[in-house]
Amino acid sequence: MAPFAGFTMPISYSSIKEEHACVRKGVGVFDVSHMGEFILKGDGALDLIQRVTSNDASTLTPGQAQYSCFPNKSGGIVDDLIVYHLEDGNYMLVVNASNISKDFNWVKAHNTDGVALVDISDNTSLLAVQGPKTNQALQSLTDVDLGSIPFYHVKKGRFAGVDNVLISATGYTGSGGFELYFNNKYAQIIWDKIFESGAEFNIKPCGLAARDTLRLEMGYCLYGNEIDDSTSPIEAGLAWITKTKKEVDFNSKSIFKAQKKTGVDRKLVALQLIDKGIARSGYDIVNDEGKSIGKITSGTQSPSTGKSIALGYVPTELSTVGAKVNIQIRNKVAAAKVVKLPFYKS
Repeated sequence: MAPFAGFTMPISYSSIKEEHACVRKGVGVFDVSHMGEFILKGDGALDLIQRVTSNDASTLTPGQAQYSCFPNKSGGIVDDLIVYHLEDGNYMLVVNASNISKDFNWVKAHNTDGVALVDISDNTSLLAVQGPKTNQALQSLTDVDLGSIPFYHVKKGRFAGVDNVLISATGYTGSGGFELYFNNKYAQIIWDKIFESGAEFNIKPCGLAARDTLRLEMGYCLYGNEIDDSTSPIEAGLAWITKTKKEVDFNSKSIFKAQKKTGVDRKLVALQLIDKGIARSGYDIVNDEGKSIGKITSGTQSPSTGKSIALGYVPTELSTVGAKVNIQIRNKVAAAKVVKLPFYKS
């Protein structure tokens, strides 16, 4: 266990490798109730979301979800998030635990039309059940046909005897599965039912460490590592969630439009080490003369591939697949190459 964002969180229950493999091959459960949830309701809810997020939420129909970010006013990122269109005029934003207060105040400051805005984070539990056997493990607990929920869609239904559970076909692992949102008072009941139902599929609880190795193998950004208030989504490979053509004006729209047109000086890349070693967050990426040209944002020994992998920022001219760079690992320099994401393919 370790402190994280005001919570005491499980880093691992058994071992990182065991939990990682469990999610890649079977089914694992993450208690991620530390995440933040905001409800926005009313006629102006969509307009508010459009003004504070980079993606185009107007394309969402009820039951759809969308990955997005809150741009700040200087071309950086306040946070990344998921936008859920629950019902007509009813939306939920899911944000990172460490940014709940910052994000809520950010949305509140832009809420000039009196949209009903409520932070339900303290009352909401969230379990991420992930892996290729998730449907089999959970289907007996609900009348909702889990196989009929497309990726990045959500349905509300009865689950483990509890009404009004949001069943979302989303996750942070790249191995499929669902994220379940419900009131805190049902957390123990739902947790226990999931493990009873999933016992025949060797279901296991998983901690933050495996969650990190799983997301890194997919190349998913982590706030505070790959993205932050000084990072442009264009630099971070998130141009696809930065819709500068949407009619609504949003923070830094003109900056991002210019970056898309003229390019950026640095880019986030996927790196695979050629030499032995593990590139950790904060390590320098250096040229052949030993001069720092960038930083590693995340790195690990990939449990699925056995290779040493990392994400980091390099000058744009070195961002093409196959480009060679060096990483300063303590007192030695290790060669690495730029590769295509994801690191792991099922």
